[in-house]
Formats: sequence, structure tokens, C-alpha cells
Amino acid sequence: MGDGERHRPLNGESAVSRFYSNQRRDLEMKVTPPRVGFIGLGDQGGPMAEAIGQHGFELHVWARRPASLSAVEKVPHAVHTTVAELAASADLIGLCLRDDADVWDVLDGQGLLTAVAPGTIIVNHGTGDPAEALRIAAHVAQAGGAYLDAPVSGGSPGARARTLTTFTGGSRDAFEKARPVFDTFSDTVKLMGPVGAGQFTKLFNNALTITNMKNAEDVLGLAAQVGLDIPALVEVVSASSGGSAALHALGGDITPELAEHLHALMHKDMHHFADAVRAGGGDPSEVLERGLAGAVGLVEAARIVARARQDATAQRGGA
Repeated sequence: MGDGERHRPLNGESAVSRFYSNQRRDLEMKVTPPRVGFIGLGDQGGPMAEAIGQHGFELHVWARRPASLSAVEKVPHAVHTTVAELAASADLIGLCLRDDADVWDVLDGQGLLTAVAPGTIIVNHGTGDPAEALRIAAHVAQAGGAYLDAPVSGGSPGARARTLTTFTGGSRDAFEKARPVFDTFSDTVKLMGPVGAGQFTKLFNNALTITNMKNAEDVLGLAAQVGLDIPALVEVVSASSGGSAALHALGGDITPELAEHLHALMHKDMHHFADAVRAGGGDPSEVLERGLAGAVGLVEAARIVARARQDATAQRGGA
């Protein structure tokens, strides 16, 4: 064998180099907190990013609209002008975007995957399709990264209170590295299984919430017809066996204005749920029908509660 052949790189050297690079990165993440990138500073993502910064993680952000950056103005952070620049600066990148199409746009259209270092963990906190999560994970792996689908439940109020529930799908190793970050904005964090399991769990959670919303809407509508004090009814039933998260939300956080926004998201989530169940061989038709009815009735139920509160306030003022 000549000198040229002796020193020719072996086919496995690049894989070996990546292995040791990942091992070194893993050790560094155990010794020092990961640098966290965050994209999606909306009503829910903004408070999540703020919580990450409040807990001492080095926070890196990018936003399409400069106004969104106000969500993290109270915590130390670095603003990046491009997604690729952020990707090169982070060990873990959280995405809190509207849907899977937006995730693909950030990964490829905005160049995130062109700049990530080997071993970077990319987390999708949005609700999406479990099958799409598998495709995204495979694509991220080709770029040398690890992927977690980790949708959250609790909405903007839960994000502000740091009481979100985070349902996670992915490898145990990536989950354990990301968990300290999830703990900053969650009071419940659970690894549900491999990639896609987080999305499946969130969709089933949403289906239960939305069908329960239909129950609450029907009961409140009947209560209004017979002249019951709606705010008092919500208060006392919420503290008894008839209480539910759906009833509590209708009696508190869901205003008619918010309901106009939420019912479209509920409609989308029910169809995501149905598609996922069909793909798994199940029949979602009955649950889907009730869930879609719950989405349709949300705005009117929120108006019933709002009118009842206004009437109660007026009566107290006139007393």
C-alpha cells in the first residue's frame, strides 16, 4: 500500500467524527446549561420563552415581526436577524408555531437545518400530525440533529402561570436533555413514547377537551333558558362532581372575542385527531361529530356567559 493509499480517509471516519462530536456535546450540555433558541413568540410561545430566560438559560430568539420581541424584554436574550444565525448559536431550539407547514418553512425555507451543529435538539411545541412528526424527525436526523414533538396544553394562561402540560415524543436521551428547559414553563412533563407519541397524546387531550366543551355549552344554554344564575352555576358546579376544565374555561378565560379565534383552532385540531385515528385503523366519526359541534357552539356559549356577567354586574350596581 502506497503512502497515498495509507493516508486516504476511511469511509467510516466521518461517522466516527460525528460520534465523538456528539459525545463531547452531550458532556458539555451536562456540565453547562444548553443554549436555547426559541422561535414563535406569540401568546403562548412568548411566555414560554420568557420562562426559559428567567431560569438562567442563555436565550436566543428570532421573530418575523419586531413587535413580538416585547415578549422577552424583561429577561436577558440575544436577538438574531436570521433563523440560520440563531441555529448556529443554540444547542436546543424550541418552535412554537401554528402548524406543521410553518415548521417546515423554518427548517428549510428559513435555513435552520443548514446551520445546526451535530446533536442539536429541535423541539416542536405546536400541535400537528403524528405522521408528519415522523417525517420531520427523519429530515432533522439527516442534518445531524435530534427531534422531539412536545406539544403543550394550557394555552396562554398556562404559559403565563408556568403550568403547561408538555406531552413529548422522541428518544429518552433527547428528552432528558430537554426536560430542564420544559420544566421552566410546565408543571407536568411526560415522555409518551417515540416520535409522534407527543402529538397523538395532545390530539386525544384536545378531543376530550372539545367534546367536554360541547357538554358545557349544552348545559349552560339550558340553564340560561330556565333562568339560572350562570356565573353562580359555573362557580358551584366547577367545585363539584360536574366540574371540568372546559366548564372552568368557559366561566373564566374564554371571552367572546377569544372564542372567535379558538373555535377555528378547535375545528383544525378535531380534523387532525380524526386523520391520526383513521391512519391508526380507528373510527373517529362519533367523537369527531361531537367535537366539531363543540367548536361551532363555543362562540354562543361564551356570549351567554358574558351577558349573564353583565346582567349580574348591572343588578349589583342598581341595588
